[in-house]
Amino acid sequence: MAASASQWHSYLRVIVSCEKQRLEHFQQAENILLTLLTLLEGIHAREPHFLIDYARNLEAFEFTLCASEDAVTMEVPLRIDGNALQVLACWPGDTPAGHHPELGTCCLEVPSPGTDLKDWTSAVGVMERGGGAGCLVPGKVLQHLKDLLVSAIMRCQRHFLLQPGDLSAENLQEDAMELFLLICSVWKTVRFDIVPVVRRWQEPLWLKGQQNDRGFPEGSLWKATEEAYFVPASPHCWRSSTYLPILKLLQAVDTLKGPRLDSLCLLDQLRSQDWGEEGGKGGLTFNHLKMVLLWSTELFPSPEDWQDLEGSIYRLLVILLRCLATWHLPHFLHPEENLFQGEPDLASLYCKVSFAQDPRCFLHFHFGLPVRTDSWQADPSTQALLQVPAEDWSYWDTAYFDILLIQFQVYRIQDGTCCSAMSQLLSKIWREIPQQT
Repeated sequence: MAASASQWHSYLRVIVSCEKQRLEHFQQAENILLTLLTLLEGIHAREPHFLIDYARNLEAFEFTLCASEDAVTMEVPLRIDGNALQVLACWPGDTPAGHHPELGTCCLEVPSPGTDLKDWTSAVGVMERGGGAGCLVPGKVLQHLKDLLVSAIMRCQRHFLLQPGDLSAENLQEDAMELFLLICSVWKTVRFDIVPVVRRWQEPLWLKGQQNDRGFPEGSLWKATEEAYFVPASPHCWRSSTYLPILKLLQAVDTLKGPRLDSLCLLDQLRSQDWGEEGGKGGLTFNHLKMVLLWSTELFPSPEDWQDLEGSIYRLLVILLRCLATWHLPHFLHPEENLFQGEPDLASLYCKVSFAQDPRCFLHFHFGLPVRTDSWQADPSTQALLQVPAEDWSYWDTAYFDILLIQFQVYRIQDGTCCSAMSQLLSKIWREIPQQT
């Protein structure tokens, strides 16, 4: 155990040594982007339709955590009173003939008087809805932001504020729902996804088992979810975005003691190097791992669970294995949503995660004697434990994952309350699921 812990810390030191350089690349690219935003703000002085926020600490925070070169999402809020808008579910009449609204999408209806929204409704117009009401049209908002970005880029070029090769904005010439800029910093190119967002206050979310900030700093769940964010889902409908609330929760986790985020970085490095699907499409993502970390923070609320790096990694890993075994990863803020829905078969990834073989290349998880993953078959009792019904939330509990930790390792849990909870849950499992041993 001590040897493996030493390997993990050595591996972590390599990752940490790269973080400074990655952050420097991000800051250099960000400086170019801020030059563009400064010009954009000058345009906004005449057309105040967006809010320019120069504080991008959350984006830099996420960039240093993620091992792969994923795009940096940059949400640009509309200068609008979102609380004055009505949030209504989309229905077929809200979209052109031949188009069907996606599940969970909505329309943002502008109230009839709408004096506070006059700037926006006059700039981009509204989509007529039944009863004479109008809605903000995401496609038109995107086009307006695109036009402002093109204008700002042209001004930067005229004033020689951008060097040749600093920025690629070919995407802005396309008729697409995505706006992104490729910005070069020395030798590294960083992609910034520019997303217009409507913000409005909302009642705090009452989440299953999370009302008391279990495992999180006091008040952090309320602070992360006190605002709702709506981003374009299609040219005619909006959808709720949890990108910033999830980042705020990760930042709150960072204030807790223990190597929680170190564990996330290590698993993401494995995901990037060894767990990816062929061709780089589909499979596990950094967003999936963020959800696993948040769930592990709630399911293992005791500080004693996070005293060492090895134990921290195991706690994330047993949750990940459970989700892979059932192809069901609930969204932390919307547990009814399965983030693995529509993903390709993850069976091969399940084997890779279960048996990381070569500690020189990646972490060795001690899940049994070394075996070939291409012919690996799970122990029947372990398989039964991992595949209890995902719909039964009584299994999504600390006692269940404590059982898995004991099943996979030589953990000795001596707390009487924990042992009693595990014993009761095991009795339920073996009563309801036929034993396969």
